[in-house]
Amino acid sequence: MTDLLDEPAVLPAWPPERPARSIISIDDLTAPDLTGLVDRGVQFAAGARSRALAGLVTGIHFGKPSTRTRTAFSAGALRLGAGVIAYGPGDLQLSTGETHEDTARVLSGMLDVLVMRTAEDEAIMRRYAEPGGLSVINAMSAQEHPTQALCDLSTLQEHFGRLGGLRVLYVGEGNNTATALSLALMRCPGVRLELRTPTGYGLPADYHRRARAHAARSGATLHERHDMLDLPADVDVVYTTRWQTTGSAKHTTDWRSTFDPFRVTEPLLAAYPGAVFLHDLPAHRGEEVDAAVLDGPASLAFRQARMKMFSAMAVLEWCAAGRSS
Repeated sequence: MTDLLDEPAVLPAWPPERPARSIISIDDLTAPDLTGLVDRGVQFAAGARSRALAGLVTGIHFGKPSTRTRTAFSAGALRLGAGVIAYGPGDLQLSTGETHEDTARVLSGMLDVLVMRTAEDEAIMRRYAEPGGLSVINAMSAQEHPTQALCDLSTLQEHFGRLGGLRVLYVGEGNNTATALSLALMRCPGVRLELRTPTGYGLPADYHRRARAHAARSGATLHERHDMLDLPADVDVVYTTRWQTTGSAKHTTDWRSTFDPFRVTEPLLAAYPGAVFLHDLPAHRGEEVDAAVLDGPASLAFRQARMKMFSAMAVLEWCAAGRSS
């Protein structure tokens, strides 16, 4: 039994002096980081094993609904050996007025990794990464969904055996999935990304600028139009997302009529007989995609959903590198 009158033991400083990696934007990653994470996701999908998070604790804080991403990170953390604490929208004292800064200071003293989903600005997440000792993973913010893009690239890498030179047609809103996908694909040599987005719902200007800067270095190309005319002659991938994305709001009352032409229909996909179809799910059959496309032989959407867990494992392992006890 410890004698409380004894000289206290010398305890290590907190936060511990160990690297804390975070992924809040695709642009937080170097080119080798991006390539390594994509390849590692494919390796996990092929059966690779790791206990890289043994002895660590992962917090899963989702302020918005999630099926795939929350399950992927929870299951992935458990498979990597971590303990998991899940927080719902009203579980933290943020709901009673505590500041993000104070919450971040508390969590950084108890957790090793924090996976966050919020409809707010990603700057909120950066507050949690600032105290030190805590790795923060953006599981979707208002601006960007970087872990979805990593999952998407791993899915394509697994299917095609390469990313370089792929031709991708994205149809739908320039939302947080589209922003992350653009940043990631434009770092892959020779990729051609064609965005077809409704007027008023295109890729934000800042993401255009950042994606084009990557494209200038990699030799990739990015093109965006706000109609469905003169589509590319050949593509390898057709991608769409749900029209009512979690955390986003429409700024026009007649937005459905604006979005209506931007559907992935059977005839559209039939124009590209060698192409695969991707969707980040959940899907609304009969809105952004025909049921025959989503459930058809060219669809990788449900493989893509399963790949999210393997990609989450790659992200968690990378963020926790050097931190295992």
